[in-house]
Amino acid sequence: MGLNHELANDLLEIKAIQIKTEDYFTWTSGIKSPIYCDNRLTMSYPVVRRKIVQAFVRLVEQMEIKPDVIAGCATAGIPHAAWLADELNLPMVYVRSKPKGHGKGNQIEGHLQEGQKVVVIEDLISTGGSSIEAAQALQKVGAEVLSVLAIFTYGLEKSVEKFSSANLSFDTITNYEELLTLLVENGTISDTESHKLQVWRKEL
Repeated sequence: MGLNHELANDLLEIKAIQIKTEDYFTWTSGIKSPIYCDNRLTMSYPVVRRKIVQAFVRLVEQMEIKPDVIAGCATAGIPHAAWLADELNLPMVYVRSKPKGHGKGNQIEGHLQEGQKVVVIEDLISTGGSSIEAAQALQKVGAEVLSVLAIFTYGLEKSVEKFSSANLSFDTITNYEELLTLLVENGTISDTESHKLQVWRKEL
């Protein structure tokens, strides 16, 4: 069993990922979805979060150019960025969704020098908007964003298009396809339900 398959199973077991093939969840964006993914729950499970760190380390090791700094997207990407930065013995910063409304008005917290190479850590990629905004905030201050790395992606076509338009790369530990394969294997959903979930994503 690969680590991406194993982590998809872990996310199901701790109920970070929940499935409703009939009564759909509503995302913050208003999108109706048969799947709800809340990777913030992984903070409470040391074994799972350690696997996530190891998986992120592998993704970084596979990169041709290595980062100087790890950046976390506020808020859910921050803890995973911190654990990864600690594992790699690298500096860390985090990026707010918008500049702070008081004090120094920072959007990026931590020390970041112009020209430093950065990997952005996010917990989830749905439409890709928040991850791209964080990466662009880093680029505005002169950082070179190597990639956005996340725990899970729905693999929506609009997210792929947005990253391409922004000239940014991304990768994830596990994904929607891996999840559907696992759900069929363990009998949680039928082949018919799997097809329905594939159609939902394609039509979104």
